Amino acid sequence: MRGTTDYDCLVIGTGICGLYQLRRLVDLGVSVLAVDANSDVGGTWFNNRYPGCRFDSESFTYGYSWSPDVLAEWSWSERFAPQAETFRYLSFVADKYALRRHIRFSTRVVAAEWDEDGWLWQVEFDSGESVTARYLLTAMGMLSIPTMPRLEGIDSFEGTALHTFHWPDDLDYRGQRVAVIGTGSTGVQVISTIASEVEQLVVFQLDASWCVPLHNSAIGAEDMDRIRANYEEIFRQCRESPSGFMYRPDRRRTKDVSREERLAFWEKLYAEPGFGIWLGNFRDVLMDEEANSELSDFIAGKIRDRIDDAEVAEILIPKDHGFGTKRVPLEIGYYETYNRGNVELVDLNRTPIERITPKGVLVRDDAGGQEFPFDLIVFATGFDAVTGAYDRIGFRGVDGVSLRDKWSQGPETLLGIATAGFPNLLTVGGPQSGSVASNFPRGIEDAVNWATDFIADLAGRGFARFEATRDAELQWVGHVEEFHGNMLMSRTKSWFNGHNINLDREVPKRPLVYSGGAVRYRRRLQEEAAAGYPSFVISSGLTAELTG
Repeated sequence: MRGTTDYDCLVIGTGICGLYQLRRLVDLGVSVLAVDANSDVGGTWFNNRYPGCRFDSESFTYGYSWSPDVLAEWSWSERFAPQAETFRYLSFVADKYALRRHIRFSTRVVAAEWDEDGWLWQVEFDSGESVTARYLLTAMGMLSIPTMPRLEGIDSFEGTALHTFHWPDDLDYRGQRVAVIGTGSTGVQVISTIASEVEQLVVFQLDASWCVPLHNSAIGAEDMDRIRANYEEIFRQCRESPSGFMYRPDRRRTKDVSREERLAFWEKLYAEPGFGIWLGNFRDVLMDEEANSELSDFIAGKIRDRIDDAEVAEILIPKDHGFGTKRVPLEIGYYETYNRGNVELVDLNRTPIERITPKGVLVRDDAGGQEFPFDLIVFATGFDAVTGAYDRIGFRGVDGVSLRDKWSQGPETLLGIATAGFPNLLTVGGPQSGSVASNFPRGIEDAVNWATDFIADLAGRGFARFEATRDAELQWVGHVEEFHGNMLMSRTKSWFNGHNINLDREVPKRPLVYSGGAVRYRRRLQEEAAAGYPSFVISSGLTAELTG
């Protein structure tokens, strides 16, 4: 092979994607190193330890499907498992397959540069050390770079202030005066969980979210036995569903049934656990404005029914987007939280934050201003989604081209798994891939299996370098944009579209996610492999034998 390397493969990240990718490469018999900035495995489930953090997809569908032993041995305790249990699950997998011996923890990748002469990646760590690898595989997580709000005085606060991503295990918020800034999925979980234990809770909301009940429940021993007996069918349903979840859209359109039937159907979905009301609804509710508007009115009615104060209810009902056109938070008693005497809601559209003060938060209103004193400020202000982790590493491809510059107007990828000008780089779970928009483990397993088989196939046939073609990349980008444009979510200010007011850059002009569905994405991967990878330029070296 053109140039000696330290490793055949280097994997960045050891969350649910990186662990499985590492497992596949170990089984392949190649020399592989995985690195992680954290001190242990788990990715998002290692970091997000805030109160209330849990799955919003069924735990038994979120877990890996590839290991019969893990399926037989692991028992989930809840339908929607909490963070600590999910972290234990991933640790269990890492231990069972002895994966930690291939991982270097507390190691952050700061740069990765392609060496065209040697056909290898030169990867630099924050320690100053560098290693080389033939193939570089990124499994860095779509929500792994937290963003803080751009507020004046944010460093002046004399109490405790933190982003939910960095919540410490020993933080005691009981009896405290607490502010939560942000009401997305994370904020909703935190607010619902801590409200009954704090002295005062003030929620600062800029954009309301459409939230629906989680309907969580315990999984007993008999329930777990039934789940194990039905894993094959459960995973079949997930793989045949466009979303990758157990839910499939109803084949009917909204107006195919009477209004009475529509309302009865929505009542049924609202009372069921999980994402059925979002992903198992009439097939046109996320594409047709009239259908979506009627469904949004139904959900708005539910919100009004659950909140005592009519004015508060109206603030909590989104006015800038319809139901399901952004990520839908699943909640446990969220709306009832605002009926508590110790909880106050501040609408930042009416009274924006002027600054963070040493004692708390100062908002601007018609009277001039009001300062809220706090002991703890919680920033539930989201993430630099999907591409954020890539922007923070100095990726340089052919002729020193920067990946950040190439993606400055939004990502350009081939199948969400490669990008022209960056040979031997596989962005497993990257932007515009099916694993981002669908239920992550099923889509992740598809992408990891394809990437591993791709590497093995090329090496077995004497090839040492691959690169996505520009024409194929542009075709995929166009395909992604076409499907995305058919969805109402393409018109919203959502992280699906790269929107984040906490960033000092413009919203990318291209979608970050693939809306064509998990089934279509999997079929496209299979077609690419079956045709001999026509979307890539593949080159041979002196030898392509992997070192093992």
